[in-house]
Amino acid sequence: MSLRDWDGAKHSPVSDLQAFDERVRKGLGVTDPAVEIRYVAELKIDGLSVAATYEKGRLVRGVTRGDGVRGEDVTSNIRAIRAVPLRLLDGPSGSVEVRGEVYLPRRAFDRINLEREKLGSRVFANPRNAAAGTIRNLDPALVAKRGLRIFVYQAVVVGEAKLFASDVVTHDRILTEIGRWGFPVEPNWQVCKGVDEVMAFCTEWRDKRRTLGFDTDGVVVKVAEMALRVRLGSTSKFPRWAVAFKYPAEQATTKLLSIEVNVGRTGAVTPYAVLEPVRLAGTTVQMATLHNAEEIARKDIRAGDIVLVEKGGDVIPKIVKPIVSLRPVGKAEPKPFVIPRLCPVCDTPLDRPAEEVVWRCLNVTCSAKIRRAIQHFASRGAMDIEGLGQSLVAQLVEKGLVADFADLYALTTEDLEGLDRMGVKSAANIMAQLERSKTSELWRVLHGIGIRHVGERAAQVLARTFGNLERLMSASTKELESVGDVGSVVAASVKQFLDTPRNQRLFERLREAGLTMVEKLASPAAIEHGDTLAGQTFVLTGTLESQPRDEAKRTIEALGGKVMSSVSKKTSYVVAGTNPGSKAAKAQELGVPILTEKEFADLISV
Repeated sequence: MSLRDWDGAKHSPVSDLQAFDERVRKGLGVTDPAVEIRYVAELKIDGLSVAATYEKGRLVRGVTRGDGVRGEDVTSNIRAIRAVPLRLLDGPSGSVEVRGEVYLPRRAFDRINLEREKLGSRVFANPRNAAAGTIRNLDPALVAKRGLRIFVYQAVVVGEAKLFASDVVTHDRILTEIGRWGFPVEPNWQVCKGVDEVMAFCTEWRDKRRTLGFDTDGVVVKVAEMALRVRLGSTSKFPRWAVAFKYPAEQATTKLLSIEVNVGRTGAVTPYAVLEPVRLAGTTVQMATLHNAEEIARKDIRAGDIVLVEKGGDVIPKIVKPIVSLRPVGKAEPKPFVIPRLCPVCDTPLDRPAEEVVWRCLNVTCSAKIRRAIQHFASRGAMDIEGLGQSLVAQLVEKGLVADFADLYALTTEDLEGLDRMGVKSAANIMAQLERSKTSELWRVLHGIGIRHVGERAAQVLARTFGNLERLMSASTKELESVGDVGSVVAASVKQFLDTPRNQRLFERLREAGLTMVEKLASPAAIEHGDTLAGQTFVLTGTLESQPRDEAKRTIEALGGKVMSSVSKKTSYVVAGTNPGSKAAKAQELGVPILTEKEFADLISV
């Protein structure tokens, strides 16, 4: 099958690549169809993005990509990956950041899951989850044992130094150079002259990628010449000079054995499919998402059907449709699904508001809700309490040791040592993690406790704006609505939650347990002056001596401003530290005001 055989869909691979090529040509002012843009196509590794910093040729730091502003420091674990050189072979003498994708080979993934099955532990869903969990593990020895690998795809020199003496720098030249330094580079990348060669590359690897020893879920296409990338620039989230091409999801047919329901942390009762095991996209699939009862009815999915299953993004299994022609008729015909009217865990009658499609359990003491809520509270995106996983949380709830978030901080080492698979060292580690989490930023607490409609972004904005829990709890609905990215629905939900006596008691118990609940990166100026930078956009460049760039970014956002990655005529100010680079030059060219660090400090303290 050729790539063009996939065309015709609403978001087809062909149209996406052609649209990308057209945007690039338009951005560069290339109108002659005979002129072909030079691209580099690389296989998209399905792993975890990391960055390693080298000073004078020596590895000094390794971090995950994180939220785009801050990543996790995983230096010890990066050092434990054998393919990562601790010293560069003939690399730059200054500071250089090397970016890559940490992955787990399929053979290692199968071996690890076999070992975990024998121990009765929960197996990993896919190699990417296994790689991500391993690189964030606290034990570098485990990283080395599991056999993580890495492919490097970019190098960025910090400061005024250059990778090459010549001004013409291309991505293919960089890939060759970082391979010479001693890094593993995925060898199947290719220089493509024009979009037709890009599509030919994607066609070649559509099925061929399954023969590799690691997972790939697409192709990354980049403009080869660095100077052209600078001209194209970036949006607030993505570069205009690159696109990720994703292969259509692999599909298979199997039997839907039953439709079960799961109770989430908000009480939402979500149906899921239990399938006859089927091999799909390199893993065995036994369950699939079904979203909600209305979606099941719309697709007319019934237990007993032969169904078409695919992996969305090669990760999450879902049922595309039932094969109705294979459905038995008469008495053997499967019955339509009906959502249960009682909670499957606590037998409380389920409720569905008129404007929603989701049924919910409203029992605040439902053990399933408590378990899910505690798991979310402890998750990496919230309080980040390492080791407090599903199995341990289930035991804590079942034994009556934990009924809410505050109970976690009343646990003792003896409580934990009495649980299954929990030794003295493991219990001590959990207690240390709980103690560390007491100083977590306010946004993590707000996200962790699970206020309805408040995700990670809304929690961060609220925390940066108000600075501490006391100011947030005293805010009026009008004040909440005036915060950027917080609308009337979120504001009403926050106000209702904070005004509920039971929740106020919970916060008081958390405070008594030692949680600070203060936003560390919200500046005093942000708390005192509100939205003084509303409507203004900033670009940060160079090294800021007075404060980290992520702190400056959060301060600007807390004051109502926005931080962009590239300079344009619409930019209000460029804040330039030492070694500002091309962004300052671009600002001068466009007449955008450039602020020194002192001028920036004066601006935000007005």
